[in-house]
Amino acid sequence: MVVKKVVVAYSGGLDTSVILRWVKEKYHCEVIACAIDVGQASETKGLKERALSTGATKAYLIDARKEFVTDYLWPTLQAQAIYEGKYLLGTSIARPIIAKKVVEIAKKEGADAVCHGATGKGNDQVRFELTFKALMPNVKVIAPWREWDMKSRDDEIAYAQRHKIPVPVTKSKPYSSDRNLWHMSFEGGILEDPDCPPKEDMFVLTRSPEQAPSRPELITIDFERGCPVRINGKKMDPVKLVEFVNRVGGRHGIGRVDMVENRLVGMKSRGVYEAPGATILYAAHRELESLALDRDTLHAKLLLAPKLAEMIYNGLWFTPLRQAISAFVTQTQKKVSGSVRLKLYKGNMIPDGRTSPYSLYWEDLATFGADAVYNQRDAEGFINLYGLPIKVQALLQGIK
Repeated sequence: MVVKKVVVAYSGGLDTSVILRWVKEKYHCEVIACAIDVGQASETKGLKERALSTGATKAYLIDARKEFVTDYLWPTLQAQAIYEGKYLLGTSIARPIIAKKVVEIAKKEGADAVCHGATGKGNDQVRFELTFKALMPNVKVIAPWREWDMKSRDDEIAYAQRHKIPVPVTKSKPYSSDRNLWHMSFEGGILEDPDCPPKEDMFVLTRSPEQAPSRPELITIDFERGCPVRINGKKMDPVKLVEFVNRVGGRHGIGRVDMVENRLVGMKSRGVYEAPGATILYAAHRELESLALDRDTLHAKLLLAPKLAEMIYNGLWFTPLRQAISAFVTQTQKKVSGSVRLKLYKGNMIPDGRTSPYSLYWEDLATFGADAVYNQRDAEGFINLYGLPIKVQALLQGIK
């Protein structure tokens, strides 16, 4: 297939900066850079100019932050989706919206190919390409890491230096990082040794718990239908809300995760993550659900949450099953409204109170004091019926 026009998912990092030049030389085609702002902060500054100077004939910078929060982060939060009990899916959940926007530009520009900078060892290649297949099934996908002769990030750095391509990575600081509104991740370099602790100067969003304030801070988060809408009584735009909670959580050393995870392609990898705001919002949402959801619905959600997390991690966002699970989650959130107060202190979040107009907690029923609601004698018949299978088995086995 002759490639005439390629849209590159461009971040301005080492991989995609090198890729812009490499694709142009390899395929002798027009290259369009497409950068998606999902909360990279200052990293988006000058992206279009850098892309054009590196070889792109046209460059887009699309602000997708609000859509990212409302259509991707909030459903993930509502589901309490956490991969392998620790990872809040910051990178994973950003890939479908980035790939979706690349497809939109490819269709707008009449491109016959799209390109991403994910390596052949990682999960991102799957996340990008499954989205491409779902939204533009006949487009050609170029994945340079599976084609070129470069074998390492050092090779990329050398290529960039030869071609005078400015990149934010040096051989002395070679780890890979990914930032968006939900988190910041670090991989590679010294972090490839799971016994090597991360250096403190690596972290961007959080201070160490040891350096956090010596006095706790209370934060109140109000939810409507499972989505956070107010902080300390102030209504906030979704993007501003996430940014605010990130700052508060980061100040108190909340949200650092260091884990060895199982990649989709079959290997283990070590990742270090900062997700201060997400960690706080997950904790608050979990407290509110404990009030507002009935037992069976809550337990069903707890069963589905790891499945949904695994699907997001594996790039299966645009699939019927993911949509069905999310539809179930949305239904469960209709009465997950109310207020949660947390005490933040040196990396910890301590519940300090929770209220909901839909609370199913009935103090008259739960009390250990005298009550006129619950007849304790009813428990005997319940236990007899509930334990009947156990009793029958014991009797038939001759146990006396």
